[in-house]
Amino acid sequence: MKILVAVKRVVDYAVKIRVKPDKSGVETSNVKMSMNPFCEIALEEALRIKESGRAKEVVAVSIGPAQCTDTLRTGLAMGADRAIHVEYPGTLYPLSVAKIFKALVDAERPALLLLGKQAIDDDCTQTGQMIAGLLKWPQATFASKVVLDEGNKVATVDREVDGGLETLSLDLPAVITTDLRLNQPRYATLPNIMKAKSKVIKKLTPQDLNVEIRSDLEVVQVTEPPQRQAGVILSSVDQLIDRLKNEARVI
Repeated sequence: MKILVAVKRVVDYAVKIRVKPDKSGVETSNVKMSMNPFCEIALEEALRIKESGRAKEVVAVSIGPAQCTDTLRTGLAMGADRAIHVEYPGTLYPLSVAKIFKALVDAERPALLLLGKQAIDDDCTQTGQMIAGLLKWPQATFASKVVLDEGNKVATVDREVDGGLETLSLDLPAVITTDLRLNQPRYATLPNIMKAKSKVIKKLTPQDLNVEIRSDLEVVQVTEPPQRQAGVILSSVDQLIDRLKNEARVI
């Protein structure tokens, strides 16, 4: 069984985000970039499935500018067998990404497609669902546990919902998006990092996959959230109740 894993290059989660002066987006120049944390979880799950003997190959895929190769090298160092980079220098939105992945799935024929449930840069939480719709594959989102049956025909997925956990049974091939509590991603070891540097990353473009990139969204303006007001120390419970009742209006 082959597993395809989406990995996205994003601003590192520990970086303080700054809006560009022209308010066209966030500043990414001279900013530390890394693999999206949810994508790390998806890749870790694919590697665990392979290590259990249920899969023979894990292929990491990234779509974006040339710098995405660094993210793919990280994926290879973690244990991915191959990497594919679909190079596109412009801004990509979920539907365009989903169309590219559909074309890749048609070419690679994986039995399972794993993605993070969302990217921490745009928080769209749409790509996995759109890919499943285009492929007409079953899907399970926000997975907190994934179990494959003995014949790799069915995946049983626990997913987190507002009321607790929901368990789904999916016929493979399928699309699964991963949540935080699915696993703890491994660190790439130094020997594997060195080996990853010599591995070949397959280069493609949307044109190679016969995918036309059209912008169906327009970002009008990006602004920082308003500054939070400083807290107030109150001298009595009566004052607190008065503030909650007459100012906050929550009681």
